[in-house]
Amino acid sequence: MSRIGKKIIELPQGVTLTVGSGNVVTVKGPKGELSQEVDRDITIEVNQNIVEFKRPTDQIRHRALHGLYRALVNNLVVGVTTGFKKELELVGVGYKAANQGNVLDLSLGYSHNIIFEVPKELKVSTTQEKGDNPRIFLEGSDKQLLGQVAAKIRSLRKPEPYKGKGVKYKGEYIRRKAGKAAGK
Repeated sequence: MSRIGKKIIELPQGVTLTVGSGNVVTVKGPKGELSQEVDRDITIEVNQNIVEFKRPTDQIRHRALHGLYRALVNNLVVGVTTGFKKELELVGVGYKAANQGNVLDLSLGYSHNIIFEVPKELKVSTTQEKGDNPRIFLEGSDKQLLGQVAAKIRSLRKPEPYKGKGVKYKGEYIRRKAGKAAGK
């Protein structure tokens, strides 16, 4: 039984949710407008400011989709009201990050700088304080796009297990390995 799919979504003040043709859910709020296509088997009931998701049967497929689409639509509602944030940290000597608008200029220990263009739906900012690692802040209303862009930036130089150098999420734990001196 899907516990997530059974939960209702309460729409905050100033947020409207409409279900269009082809089961496309559109959510409008103070931070913009997002839409998500929902499987045709899942029905969506909107009563004033409460949204409920129903499934036709207890098949495994329907149970899985029930919780999935409820979570995706909930992410849309949270995105247009408060938005989402990700913070990345550059660990390593000489690693730098700078931005001009939505263009990131990353120096990650390669022979050249990496120019990364962030989609216009997201806001990017960087900080570089003395004695602290450079940080990249990503903000946006689309959780999927935000996670995908953050993962792409991280993949440019993944944290390595010996010294922990690389691009990592803030608060991410990196499993460390002993060096070759510890093997004797």
